Amino acid sequence: MRVNRTQGLVLGFFAFVWVSLVVILMTAPEIYDQALRMSAGGHRAFEIAFLAAISAFIALLSVGTVRRWRWTFWLIFVAFIFGLLRVPASILQLIGLLRAQGPVWYTLFQAALGLVQFAIALAMLAGYRRNGVWGSFGSPE
Repeated sequence: MRVNRTQGLVLGFFAFVWVSLVVILMTAPEIYDQALRMSAGGHRAFEIAFLAAISAFIALLSVGTVRRWRWTFWLIFVAFIFGLLRVPASILQLIGLLRAQGPVWYTLFQAALGLVQFAIALAMLAGYRRNGVWGSFGSPE
């Protein structure tokens, strides 16, 4: 199976997110501690298990993307559309109206991921309108 532009965007995003998760675990494990609501330190095995579970989910979605499974298209599309909500949530965290989920750089990173997710969702929608589920947003296939 050939991967089109839409699938490539989704797969590239998944790869970037996975690498980001690994880098965050290695350089700032307190982010995991806070997200998993654990006391600081001493939970490395649990953090690695969590990363393994997330990795398995990303792998499943990646297989579904390559194989053009309809349910993965809609699941990813809905999740990515709602990624836009990360932007106002991040703004509210930065101005102090919501409790921050990490340092400022992490809040800004979450907002940027949300914008990228939303842009990919729009590309997925364009591809769907042009060529159906997992259709390319570019020229016809």
